[in-house]
Amino acid sequence: MRFRVWPRSLAARTALVLIAGLVVVQIAGLGIHASDRIEVLRLAQARALAIRIAGIYRTVVLTFPENRQTVVDELRHGSDLDVQVSDAPPITDLPRMPPIGQSLWRVNLNLSGVPPPQHWRGVEIFGGPRSRQIVIGLRMPDGEWLNVRAPLGLVRPWHSPAYLAAFLLMTIAAAGLTLWAVRRLTKPVRTLAAAAEALGRDVNSPPLPENGPSEVATAAAAFNTMAARIRRFVQDRTELLTAIGHDLRTPITRLKLRAEFVEDDEQRAKMLADVEELEAMVSATLAFGRDARTTEPVVPLDLAELLRTVLDEAGDAHPDVAAMLHYDGPAHMTVRARPLGLKRAFANLVTNAVNYGGCARVTLQPPSDSGTLVIEVEDEGPGIAPGELDRVFEPFHRGEPSRSRETGGVGLGLPIARNILRAHGGDVTLANRPAGGVKVTVTLPA
Repeated sequence: MRFRVWPRSLAARTALVLIAGLVVVQIAGLGIHASDRIEVLRLAQARALAIRIAGIYRTVVLTFPENRQTVVDELRHGSDLDVQVSDAPPITDLPRMPPIGQSLWRVNLNLSGVPPPQHWRGVEIFGGPRSRQIVIGLRMPDGEWLNVRAPLGLVRPWHSPAYLAAFLLMTIAAAGLTLWAVRRLTKPVRTLAAAAEALGRDVNSPPLPENGPSEVATAAAAFNTMAARIRRFVQDRTELLTAIGHDLRTPITRLKLRAEFVEDDEQRAKMLADVEELEAMVSATLAFGRDARTTEPVVPLDLAELLRTVLDEAGDAHPDVAAMLHYDGPAHMTVRARPLGLKRAFANLVTNAVNYGGCARVTLQPPSDSGTLVIEVEDEGPGIAPGELDRVFEPFHRGEPSRSRETGGVGLGLPIARNILRAHGGDVTLANRPAGGVKVTVTLPA
């Protein structure tokens, strides 16, 4: 699996950028602090060493010249300083310390009790932090030189565990606060995405709350306005379709009565068949509009029992294929749904399987890890042309080319089933089985 450095979600991207910026700022601040701490430690180091050298200088100056070598030998014992008394300044291969550094050391020596000779000509300083050692030559009042060589220890700005612990704690706290703030700020985006998904499944989904920051409230108000316009549009189209279907029932009834007065038996039978087909189309249209405007409440129901009931009713309506209707799945499974709507959807799917495939095998699978139920309805019919698998969900589109009521309906069974299932937060798809027939796959939230 390829590791994705750049995440896909807005919250993760924002958090990643903010945390990366925080790390950069922390590293920069840590570097500045380390630089300042190094300077402070070097000043402290120079001050401490200057105090020691000043003490040695005073001791040697106050000693008689004939006893100075003995005192110097005693000072060398157990000390990390190399002290020598000479007639000349120190000779070393170390570079001369820069003027700024020399001024610092001269001031420290002066503060430590070494009187500066006139114009500082009696002090020679070599080396420094880069050389990890320093050589200082101090001319004494009688003209001799006190030459001191001292190591300069490595300055460690991170040698404080409390400081590193505090730094890590501060970084973790800032990262946690960043993640919390990002989640809070991107929550309206997730809410808007969920509302858009719910609107796609059910046009009558509840509106978004218009509260929070001004930008969020404005976006929620715009979304609610859009959803209201979509609902009005769908409602107007559905009411128009239902009104047309309702108004057609009266002339259809008159045509049926008038067809009874036709003396030619053959023509009367044909006219009555056409009128009955027209009446079936109008009834299906009214049912389609009624299902689109349903206000049936959502209640707990046993999905397994509902599927068995649908198969039993299909067997009663088609006794010749009752033995070919099977259910496979758990004995009971409770879901929250609209009972009448869900029953109508599965009844349409099972009826299609019986009409076109001569059988129906319904399989109910337990919920997956994602919390989704899968119901499969399979038949052994001739199948559906690949180009028709999506078109059969269009209203009044029939996969069966004839207009016979015995071999096909009016083309609203599958659209009604899909509308009902999508209103429940699920969906339905069709696929041809390799062994022949069609497999209908229904997904529903558990």
